[in-house]
Amino acid sequence: MDQAFLALERELTVLLRRARAKSGEMARAVHPDLESAAYGLLARLDETGRLRATELAAYIGVGKATMSRQLRALEHLGLIAREPDPADGRAWLVHLTDEGRARFRAVRDARRVAYVRQLADWDRDEVAQLARLLHRLNRGVDG
Repeated sequence: MDQAFLALERELTVLLRRARAKSGEMARAVHPDLESAAYGLLARLDETGRLRATELAAYIGVGKATMSRQLRALEHLGLIAREPDPADGRAWLVHLTDEGRARFRAVRDARRVAYVRQLADWDRDEVAQLARLLHRLNRGVDG
């Protein structure tokens, strides 16, 4: 195996382990009872606004039952709300509540400050290049 790919695998493994741990910390900062997996749902809803549960499930890569359970938990915590989809009366749209948005953004903004601090000695072009390469990698991931 090419050493470059072995090094990539090793570094991605470390990054993903740290990201999972950090996701749990950020989820608990949003709400002490929030599951770490649900943090990504909040992030997606903050980016997009209103989405159907099926769209969220496809984006995150989970089944309908898992998504329904996670959405019920988020709704119970007051972080999201559901409303009928005006385009299809059988479907529901999910969105952040004002409280959910405020809590999520406070945690996200603190995380961004930490990134800036951690990468303070990097050249801005290096940061931009890393972002471009990660975007390219994420586009190619099947899930």
